[in-house]
Amino acid sequence: MTINVQSRRRILLALLAFLIAAGLFLGFRSQPIEVDIATAQRAPLRVTVEQEGRTRVVDRYVVTAPVNGYARRILHDVGNAVERGATLVELEPVRSEVLDARRRAEAQARIGAAQASVSAAEQRASAAASNASLAHKESQRLHALRQSGYISATADDQAATTAERSAAELRSAQFSVATAKHELEAARTNLSYAASGGSGKPVIVPSPVAGRVLKIIRKSEGTVAAGQALIEIGDPRALEVEVDVLSADAVRIRPGVRVVFERWGGDGVLEGTVRVVEPAGFTKISALGVEEQRVWVIVAFTSAPATWQALGDGYRVEASFILWEANDVLQIPASALFRDGTDWAAYAVVEGKAVKRRVEVGQRNGSGAQLISGFKDGEQVIVHPDDRVREGVKVVDR
Repeated sequence: MTINVQSRRRILLALLAFLIAAGLFLGFRSQPIEVDIATAQRAPLRVTVEQEGRTRVVDRYVVTAPVNGYARRILHDVGNAVERGATLVELEPVRSEVLDARRRAEAQARIGAAQASVSAAEQRASAAASNASLAHKESQRLHALRQSGYISATADDQAATTAERSAAELRSAQFSVATAKHELEAARTNLSYAASGGSGKPVIVPSPVAGRVLKIIRKSEGTVAAGQALIEIGDPRALEVEVDVLSADAVRIRPGVRVVFERWGGDGVLEGTVRVVEPAGFTKISALGVEEQRVWVIVAFTSAPATWQALGDGYRVEASFILWEANDVLQIPASALFRDGTDWAAYAVVEGKAVKRRVEVGQRNGSGAQLISGFKDGEQVIVHPDDRVREGVKVVDR
């Protein structure tokens, strides 16, 4: 009985010692690090520059007022079709200003003054006519006496000169009468046409091309100045896309680069090609308040017109400029790469341990990177390696 108790006690102590040893072993044993693991695989890879753009009519015409005038109300509405030469706007002559009571009284007083000037000029003309008639008669009488030898030639010449001067004074007085009458007519016209509507034939502003009304800058009637924009005309069936990209991205884009439009609002994907990269940039403030140098890139549609006719002028689209693409590329997630000196490296997973490998990287986009060397198809790689991942460390897929 005593032996059985001692044996049981030894067994319990041995079991307790084993449990303590096992706990110490498990507690101090290195635990594998949980990581995200991906696989190097062959798949299509595309390097793109993505930006928002907007459509615009290729040829748009801003119709302006050719002269100063009073524009009648534009009867067209946005979207209306117009033919080449159709009337867009009618311009009347500039209307007279409104006279208040004081200015109207002044105008009436000017009419009275003009009438008085006419009367005075007529009186002077009448007096000049009398003087001219008398001088003419006197010249004729003295000329007859000279023929008879009763007066000298000098007296005859003086009489003739006086007659000519009187005739000239008469003509001047008659001109003064005509001038005074014109001034009277002008004063009456100024008063009669004050605040009246324009008169005369209106100026017709025709449409330069056949198309549709894109924008009406001034629809209501009113006075317009020469060169003032009135209406915009264009053909919405001929569209292109303008995209502003960062200047650092613009240097990688060339005319002829393929462009894909996704999430444009319709079904399917639209395609186009870069027509021109404008040589001049501009400064734009981003949403974060940072100044950016951007460049306009103009894209022409290559898809069938029927697929994008639902788009109009100024519609928003998302453009992807395809700088490089291939269908069979060995690649890993770009987040698996990190710098090792001047080279790129990544951690491979070999028999449950992390193994650092230097890799040669080709093309990259935001999600994947092309591998020239360093990995084989199907090998595992650690994504987003943190500071705990080291050479030879045990890892386990999270």
